[in-house]
Amino acid sequence: MSSSILRLATAAALVLASFSASAEQAKTQALEISGVLMEKAGPAARCASKFGGTITGHGVSDQVGRVAFVATDCITPSGPLFNFDQGRFIIMTAEGDQIFASYSGQFVPTGVGAAYVFSGATFQITGGNGRYFKATGGGALTGGQDMMTGMGTVQLSGKIHHKMD
Repeated sequence: MSSSILRLATAAALVLASFSASAEQAKTQALEISGVLMEKAGPAARCASKFGGTITGHGVSDQVGRVAFVATDCITPSGPLFNFDQGRFIIMTAEGDQIFASYSGQFVPTGVGAAYVFSGATFQITGGNGRYFKATGGGALTGGQDMMTGMGTVQLSGKIHHKMD
């Protein structure tokens, strides 16, 4: 019986030590990324609206350096507005690490040509690889896009929680 108690105590100590070690190796920091994007909209069988977008772009961040990103989303027209959801994007750093996130929001016309801006757009970090493995966090998406050309800008502003370097 005493050997069972000793094993249980040892296991509990190891579990507590691993929690403590993993907590010490993680940090939460601001995440700010500014970039340019190009969206190609068109038919998308995966979307209930049967319409979606594929986005490519690049940018810079004081926290993670130069980045490139790819994304897909579903687009649903609603009068002069466009709702986008089921968005998934991958942010790739120059070192090869990746941050995975989901996003949603709305495009609202500015009244100037085909220019639209994001409204109520948010992102939620869902993981990553390398130093961003099991990353969490999220924040706001701002920016806009010319709906005729697909060219636009994007800013991510929020927090990221990830393991230490």
